[in-house]
Amino acid sequence: MPPEIDIRGEADRWHYHPGTVVENNPLFDWPPRPRAVLQWYRAYWLVISTTTLSLLMAVLAIWLWAPSPDQTAMPGGWVIAIWLGFLIPHSALAGGLHLWLYRAKGQGHRLKYDQRGQAENNGTFTFRSQVRDNMFWSLVSGISFATLYTVSWFWAAGNGWAATTSFAENPVWWVAWFPLMLLWGSFHFYWVHRALHVPILYRVAHALHHRNVNVGPWSGISMHPLEHAIYFSSLLIHFVIPTSPMHILFHVYAFTLHPICSHSGFDGLLVTDKKRAQLGDFFHQLHHKYFECNYGTVEMPWDRWFGTFHNGTAEATKRTRAFKKQMYTK
Repeated sequence: MPPEIDIRGEADRWHYHPGTVVENNPLFDWPPRPRAVLQWYRAYWLVISTTTLSLLMAVLAIWLWAPSPDQTAMPGGWVIAIWLGFLIPHSALAGGLHLWLYRAKGQGHRLKYDQRGQAENNGTFTFRSQVRDNMFWSLVSGISFATLYTVSWFWAAGNGWAATTSFAENPVWWVAWFPLMLLWGSFHFYWVHRALHVPILYRVAHALHHRNVNVGPWSGISMHPLEHAIYFSSLLIHFVIPTSPMHILFHVYAFTLHPICSHSGFDGLLVTDKKRAQLGDFFHQLHHKYFECNYGTVEMPWDRWFGTFHNGTAEATKRTRAFKKQMYTK
């Protein structure tokens, strides 16, 4: 069946469908496609994206408030600075997108995957409100765990228990660690996410996040505390690999700010009727709709390698439903 027909068949199930199949990072394609790889990384690092936003926030943090490891051997005001340094940007981005997209309806339903609004007066959610539920779990639990891991690294680095590096010491590694960090994050996320779909962990923890079938900006890191502990455990890599404050701050911002946009429910941000920035991640939106697919990210093809990849076509939906039925009838 031609891909166009498959896409149209799946598109009927959405208010907005991107109109193309979902693709993985071509870095892992064979035979190699160097031009496609360069275009992929250009879209991450040389245009407005959550990656460049995370990098900008890390730069601003180093400039404005972040402590250096030689200041963090003992607890102090720097702990509060780190907490506020994560809390304020998260609240501003999630709150701003929610106000614009859902309260002011600044672009109506244009580019919105699911035309339904956020749930209200629904007993599934804490406080019977999807938005309040998501805000509570994101800010009270999520930002707290992000802060805990980060403070632990700064404290360990300040006491000489975590290896550090700098641009002056090793410029090649210092630069390379940024894109490699995204690959590490993709690897880690796939495997912990698969684990969270094991029935016992799903019931205890992950089900809280999957309350959000129709996601919004506050849904990104709205998770059970156990899931936050697992999700942010990707930061433990910095305890064993030489890193710098800039790296770990970038890592945290990537893992907190990117989910806001990827769960926004909209494919892009319209300004003067033109798409100025990518918001949603249709790859992950498919996961929230069909559950047992797309456990990882598009950065690495783990789902393709293990047969759980949904590329946004009708054929993939059929395959995912068969896989889900098999899972639940064992």
